[in-house]
Amino acid sequence: MIPSDHFVRFYNEVFKFLDKNNGLEEYYLEISRHQEGHCYQLFMEKGLEGMEEYWGHIRVEENCVSSSYIKDGVRYSEMNRCPSLSKVLDCDATPCEKYCLHCPGWVIPLMTKCGFYFVDYIIGLADPRCRAFQTEYREKAQKIIADLIAEGHDPDMIFSNVDNAEEVEANKAYRHSLLANKALGIKR
Repeated sequence: MIPSDHFVRFYNEVFKFLDKNNGLEEYYLEISRHQEGHCYQLFMEKGLEGMEEYWGHIRVEENCVSSSYIKDGVRYSEMNRCPSLSKVLDCDATPCEKYCLHCPGWVIPLMTKCGFYFVDYIIGLADPRCRAFQTEYREKAQKIIADLIAEGHDPDMIFSNVDNAEEVEANKAYRHSLLANKALGIKR
């Protein structure tokens, strides 16, 4: 097993290579497909609580300095010191300019597939901090984006799937039908 310090350095160099060769977004999508094996069922069945469970485990496993909570149908998460980018910044390598984009790059497709809206505000590409929000309500996601912009945050650093609402809504309806069938004891 490769130690996390070495893995992050390797990851950073892979990101640089792929970015230089126009393959970074495709790689993020591949990460997302792999993450489905860890998250899809959990998010589909438990929703925001499943996300809290998954990322709560990651917070402990990766020693993140972060906090999160669920309130009024929104999961709020604040990363105060991302261990991944922090390790990149602590080593001698220059960080990939798009290093932080791997989170929205893999999370947005997964959230869309699970029928949830995702908003990620990256404070700076060389600043290991961000704020993320998950909800199944489009209006709440739109308000979060509007509030971030009203607070003076750079709109180019706000990533979301709100523009893909039709697909999110279709997947949300599918998730709700699965949950209703499960409650009735109907197997699909």
